[in-house]
Amino acid sequence: MEGSRLEETMKKGGEKYRSFLHEDLAENTNWRHGGPPVYDAVNKLFEEGRTKVWEKGSLEETVQNAIKSWEMELSHKTRIQDFKTINPEKFKLIVNGREGLSAEETLKVGSYNALLKNTLPDEYKYYKAEEETFESSHDVFRSAFPRGFAWEVISVHSGPPVISYKFRHWGYFEGPYKGHAPTGEMVDFYGMGILKVDESLRAEDVEIYYDPADLISKLLKGPLMIPGDQNVAVDTSVAQTGSCPYQN
Repeated sequence: MEGSRLEETMKKGGEKYRSFLHEDLAENTNWRHGGPPVYDAVNKLFEEGRTKVWEKGSLEETVQNAIKSWEMELSHKTRIQDFKTINPEKFKLIVNGREGLSAEETLKVGSYNALLKNTLPDEYKYYKAEEETFESSHDVFRSAFPRGFAWEVISVHSGPPVISYKFRHWGYFEGPYKGHAPTGEMVDFYGMGILKVDESLRAEDVEIYYDPADLISKLLKGPLMIPGDQNVAVDTSVAQTGSCPYQN
């Protein structure tokens, strides 16, 4: 059946939850940080906080592996020709119904900027994707979530070639976010995705639907910190500094 075919295609390499990682060690892959990433910390977070434990080889586990593998390549490879998870000629990333980004466009801006871009007036943008680079966007969330930002498939509603699924994303807000002190609380949000694959089971379209307010509003809960001092917070909440559309 299609699920078994997808599993066999994606079951590569030795990383626990991501295909196409360790097999690249012997290949001429351009890694963003000089070598393949290590996922020990976020894997630990994932295992401690996941709500589902899928049967090995199930369609749900395989879809989870496929999405994590794509995110790994997007975050850590610098050339589209090194990607094994997508069809680069057809690939589009579509977030909340916006115009799709090509493979090269997605690689240029990075996953955070692609996911958090919005059309709010500037005074209401508490994350300005157009002002962030690939590197700065990752620095922002690496700072806020020092233990990592875990992701899991909650359910899968259809199999290939068009796979629809529900997901959960979470981490612990234990580092500063754009001048806001950490609360130490778990931040999580849910969304839906549609993954269209080709005959070789590479992604052609990745559609993601979620409410960014579920993420950003929780990162703005921490009090503002004194500029230049990452340890001292001002006794002023976001609610006191003005109306925040993410808290409505």
